[in-house]
Amino acid sequence: MFPFLALAVVTVGIVVVLEVVSYRALERIPSVATEEFPEIDRELLGKFSSFDPELGWVPQPDQEKQKDTGDHLPGEELRTVVTYSTDEYGSRVCPAKDRDTDADVTVSTYGDSYCFCREVNNDETFQHYMAQELDTHVANYGGGNYGLDQALMRLKRQYPEEPTDYVFVVVTASSIARILSVWKHYQEFGNILAVKPRYVLEDGELERIDSPVDEKEDLLDLESKADFLREYDFHYDHWFKPHYATRPYTTDFLDDAEKVRYALYEAGIEIEKRLERPIPGIDFDQAQTQSMLRMEQARVRYHERLFETHEYLFDALIAEFVDYAEEQGFTPVFAMVQQLRYAKYEAEHGPIYGDLLDRLDERYDDLETVDMVEHLSPDDGDVESLYVERGEGGHYSPETNREIAKVLADVVES
Repeated sequence: MFPFLALAVVTVGIVVVLEVVSYRALERIPSVATEEFPEIDRELLGKFSSFDPELGWVPQPDQEKQKDTGDHLPGEELRTVVTYSTDEYGSRVCPAKDRDTDADVTVSTYGDSYCFCREVNNDETFQHYMAQELDTHVANYGGGNYGLDQALMRLKRQYPEEPTDYVFVVVTASSIARILSVWKHYQEFGNILAVKPRYVLEDGELERIDSPVDEKEDLLDLESKADFLREYDFHYDHWFKPHYATRPYTTDFLDDAEKVRYALYEAGIEIEKRLERPIPGIDFDQAQTQSMLRMEQARVRYHERLFETHEYLFDALIAEFVDYAEEQGFTPVFAMVQQLRYAKYEAEHGPIYGDLLDRLDERYDDLETVDMVEHLSPDDGDVESLYVERGEGGHYSPETNREIAKVLADVVES
């Protein structure tokens, strides 16, 4: 009897340990959700300096921040710290040219982090290079994690203060998911501070659904707004719930080899940090990035389906952009750029947004469109060379931003 009891105790102990280890591993994997309402403490809330009750968040004016992009290994000399600076308008600074109300042509840009140009310095943005090409200031109102909806909202708020002849909206294909989002955590697990407004279509007309968070303090109790978040965020049912880890966690973890690989690379990175030197023979950071990109392919396919099912909302937002341009008297330009996570998938399957740009060209005579993928084709086919080597999100390199500037400047010059 005793041996069987001992065996049972040992077995239970092993199961418990495996469950705990598996849960801890799943917590670190970006493609897995382990909590619906992670705790937000006051320390984290205090760091959320970009909170905005109308837009959700927005770069604040007259700020300068330095960001370590992670472009180094443990024990190596720090190689890449970038500086992000904003002016009194909340636009990222444009070192090439100051504002001039008497300039022959004026230009502003709105969009997501690819418009803001994360992971490069102020004098390495496409706006800086574009200003050199056009000999005029180019305002940069990009916002990290913005979708087409927030870009449009920010345009309508900012434009009366700073009207320009040309307005470029520059976003990635992930905008299709962002315009369906209210709380980013439901689609980008762990992005728990990002609560935003969105638009819905009612009887063919855009209706704005304001953010349920009026004060930053409201973020401390998001669970009280659960019904609202679940109702208006499309991804709660269609992405969050299918990727929510449940018991037994061991099965959820071990059934996917990619999750195991990612966790092993994470362990290697932690060991390097403790040793304060790299382990020879493998670049854990690069290996983990590649593992993450492989897991991200499911999200890319999900976004591709969203373009098939929700293109009507995307089109309605473009129509609103064109209408606002006519009302205010500027030339609207819509540019689609490519995230690293889409690059390899689209090289094999074509753009996930299908014939979107062609349809926009046919529908709107006054709208200029740019499909940046058509202009950025490395000779060796290595699309990763267009992006920073390492870093937090695979944004374009300074060299690529220079090429983008030439393409966008041509729109103005022609």
